[in-house]
Amino acid sequence: MPAASFDPDFPCSLIISVPLPTHRLASSALRALSVDAELSPLVHRFFSLASQDASSDVTTNNSRSVDAAARSNGAAPLVMGAELARDIETLTVLRTGYKATTNRMLRVAVNGFMESLGVVLGVMEELDVDVLAEEGSD
Repeated sequence: MPAASFDPDFPCSLIISVPLPTHRLASSALRALSVDAELSPLVHRFFSLASQDASSDVTTNNSRSVDAAARSNGAAPLVMGAELARDIETLTVLRTGYKATTNRMLRVAVNGFMESLGVVLGVMEELDVDVLAEEGSD
């Protein structure tokens, strides 16, 4: 996500970075969480995928871009060069940025996001293979 600049209409802000094991999981989480718009006009939310070193960043604003759609349906290697496709695979950090008019509005929005994130991660853990590291082996 681009460096946040001060917005006098939305002075309270927060960026949440959630590292995930693979680009596929980060992309899936972004798509699952971005379908619902913020309910209040007093809060703006932005999603992006970034690499662990934060040198690359792909941003969406509650909608999927053409590039994001290509990556999500597996068409990225066909649409882009092999080098760029490898770079896309390094985007494993889901970043969510919030701007709000008050700290209270920011807290309410982030609490709702955390609940949704918990559901998404729980579904990934239960339904996907090798999503999260197992706590113990049998």
